[in-house]
Amino acid sequence: MTDASAKKPEAIPAATVVVFRDNNAGKAPEILMQIRSKTMKFAGGMAVFPGGRVDDADFALAQVQDFGMPVDEAAHQIAAVRETLEETGLAIGLTGNVTAKTAKAACARLHEVNRLAPVLEEFGWSLDLAQFTPFARWNPQNENISRVYDTRFYLANVGTGDVEIEADNSETTRLFWVTAQGALDMAETGEIKLIFPTRRNLERLALFANFDEAKAQAEAIPVKTIIPQVDDSNDKPMLRIMENAGYPITAELLETVKRG
Repeated sequence: MTDASAKKPEAIPAATVVVFRDNNAGKAPEILMQIRSKTMKFAGGMAVFPGGRVDDADFALAQVQDFGMPVDEAAHQIAAVRETLEETGLAIGLTGNVTAKTAKAACARLHEVNRLAPVLEEFGWSLDLAQFTPFARWNPQNENISRVYDTRFYLANVGTGDVEIEADNSETTRLFWVTAQGALDMAETGEIKLIFPTRRNLERLALFANFDEAKAQAEAIPVKTIIPQVDDSNDKPMLRIMENAGYPITAELLETVKRG
């Protein structure tokens, strides 16, 4: 493995959500993906799951009540709620009068105030973090990239999928529902582009016939921090991840890897 002794940029805490919805009977579930604006410094033009960095206000909100988990973990899940609402207009991890109409209004209000707490108060909503299942954690600290995110991945399920979504046209230029395998097929044809963690997670998600299977595997395998490593022991360097974290494919030729 390549020595990564050089000083790396400090990892930015982030959270992302794999949102499932039921597909037609007998078919694989669909997940929500988005295309990031090409102007974004990280993963510009790439297809990713909704999410983003954890803000100070997310940590502050996590300290207001006991969510039955460490404050740091609660802050990440709150960020997942906020970022999903902000980027897609989809209200998940929330209880109260949550409808397509109120979600759209709350999304607009969130863009104005840039904090979730006043939006919750204004709409009479409460956080319901039990809707999230921790799935993975990626921290590519040993890769040669200028901006590093320590990202926690969560699973959530909207059931029938009778929801409205709308790209914010700022960070996100397109939203679409697709099966995990369908997204991988789109990447093969060049319709979308995937960074290394997204591709590996899609391959893992493609294993599951429904949300319950994904949740069961996530609960059975403790979340480990995945730190990709460059393996140059063979003719062509590979980028590898650990073998025991639930991923069916754990390496890719370094020359084909897309980074942020």
